[in-house]
Amino acid sequence: MIGLPDGIAACLFDLDGVLTGTAVLHREAWKRTFDAFLSERDGPGFEQFTAEDYASYVDGRPRADGVREFLTSRGIDLPEGDPDDPPRANTVHGVGRRKNELLQRILAERGVTPFPGSVRYLEAAREAGLAIGVVTSSANGAAVLDGAGLTPFVQARIDGLVIAREGLRGKPAPDSFLAGATELGAAPARTAVFEDALSGVEAGKAGGFGYVVGVNRAGQADRLREYGADVVVDDLAELLERAG
Repeated sequence: MIGLPDGIAACLFDLDGVLTGTAVLHREAWKRTFDAFLSERDGPGFEQFTAEDYASYVDGRPRADGVREFLTSRGIDLPEGDPDDPPRANTVHGVGRRKNELLQRILAERGVTPFPGSVRYLEAAREAGLAIGVVTSSANGAAVLDGAGLTPFVQARIDGLVIAREGLRGKPAPDSFLAGATELGAAPARTAVFEDALSGVEAGKAGGFGYVVGVNRAGQADRLREYGADVVVDDLAELLERAG
């Protein structure tokens, strides 16, 4: 009925890019943050942050991990700093704070819109009696769910705040998804993961989850399969159409 294998009892959804269109806002905030940092460091001829950089080093990862991964790819080593560092600090956490403050301004200006196909899928999953959780590396998970009107669907939320508080490893490690399954009381083998990020698909595969759905929002269907997706769709409503 909802396009999943028999025996699946729970669904864990990434948020940005799977349920809501906010992934593009994250990508914009990262690009503006990193381009400003690189321009200040290297001058007008700096090498810009690209969509490929976002997919490979940042997408789906906790904020500080994304800063580290991208800067390492450019041979840049910043001090770690502290989570309370001010946004202008040239530390891993300072750059991350810069991005988050910019993202919050963008969210306030443009709002949050859920994908209609994702809302249809959430409704169908709830009607089918499946447990529903959201697993996101973003510390803004609660605000985005509220802004999109999706909070009533969600029985468990593992977000960037929970990941930091519990000392969980971020995606591509499976820790956050495993924590989500635990919150729902579901075995990983009976849980489906829905992800648009390569790191998230990799995490779902590494966690031994029963089914990993790759959501192709960025023209990377082949890479989603390569990283472990059992099926790839452009929109979650396709699963309902296949099941129908």
